[in-house]
Amino acid sequence: MTIVTGRRRIGKTRLIKESLQDTSYLYFFIARKNEQLLCEEFTELIKEVGIPVYGKLTQFKDLFLLLINYSIEHPFTLVIDEFQEFYRVNPSVYSDIQNIWDEHKEKSRLNLILSGSVYSLMRRIFQDSKEPLFGRANEQLFIRPFSINTQQQILADYLPNYTNQDLLSFYILTGGIPKYIEQFVDKDCLTHEAMLNEIFRSHSLFLEEGKNVLIEEFGKEYTIYFSVLSLISSGKTTRVQIENILQKDIGGYLIRLEEDYQVIQKIRPIFAKVGSRTVKYFIKDNFLNFWFRFIYKYRGAIEIENFEYLRKIINRDFPTFSGLFLERLFEEYLTTTAQYSLIGNYWEKGNSNEIDIVAINELEKKALIAEVKLQEKNISIVQLQTKAQQLAKKLGGYDIVFKGFSLQNLTDLFEK
Repeated sequence: MTIVTGRRRIGKTRLIKESLQDTSYLYFFIARKNEQLLCEEFTELIKEVGIPVYGKLTQFKDLFLLLINYSIEHPFTLVIDEFQEFYRVNPSVYSDIQNIWDEHKEKSRLNLILSGSVYSLMRRIFQDSKEPLFGRANEQLFIRPFSINTQQQILADYLPNYTNQDLLSFYILTGGIPKYIEQFVDKDCLTHEAMLNEIFRSHSLFLEEGKNVLIEEFGKEYTIYFSVLSLISSGKTTRVQIENILQKDIGGYLIRLEEDYQVIQKIRPIFAKVGSRTVKYFIKDNFLNFWFRFIYKYRGAIEIENFEYLRKIINRDFPTFSGLFLERLFEEYLTTTAQYSLIGNYWEKGNSNEIDIVAINELEKKALIAEVKLQEKNISIVQLQTKAQQLAKKLGGYDIVFKGFSLQNLTDLFEK
């Protein structure tokens, strides 16, 4: 039993089907319909591949038992996609699957792949000790976005003469999500301007995407979650800042956004104690960051399709907004070099002496302290060294390198 999870548009289904080419498999998609209707649909699929079905199957447990018995003599793979939807169809299916699996798994030769996009529900199904399928999975795969190296390779394949701004915008606007990359590639929208034009047009895939990805996760309270995420994307990254604006205790919402939904991450200064209250919050997903900052925030202009107004906002605010993601890009790149055991940020009380990147090699006692600016001319190593005085004391005995990274340096990272 293998569990496959990941956010919508990440390509779980495509990945599963590609991996099963030239093998014997059945693919079931759990739509929100009556269980009997689902069983009728699946029965037809079963018959199409030559598996004998006797009588009319109206309950999924009977259908699953049929398949697991068939696999004893005929090994094959069964893929059940959007597995969390059984909560709406018939929640008892999970107990039925558990009972049948426990009784027959030793003699069956079924490769069972269970995939789902609603992370909180999939986590509950397989990680909550009170749920019937807890502890049953042999493997769990969490599908992540493409790395910056892969994104750069794709962009170089389709736009060999891309600029560094094009690459940074590609990194922000796709977030490495295959569906978004596919959309830009198919439309030949790979420059900074072309990508923004594709996003801000009538009937664009991207305008409702934040809702499509998250609204099912959050349920009825989605407006509160969306408000919190909108503020985080606008630079209000501490709990106090968010609560002062919303006039509401949002501690529970932050916990669920981080732990249950995996949408945000908690950042502490490097070397801070685990329980330290010096915390900032960031949205993990690059595209969702952009969506909350420039689409959800200005949804009034979106509704009346005043895209010209939105482009003025983008032209004014995108350079400042993109600075954070240039930091992320360099952090991600440093991670791929496998030279460091710890990479993070640093700041002191009152957000003073903020340092963009600190990378440490504990084995070789080496450290990189870096400042990231869009423009190389705005980098001052002398100022960086002054800001890092307290940090340097904590790194006593380390060989410290001070460095500046800018948009211009992206050329140095990748060979076109």
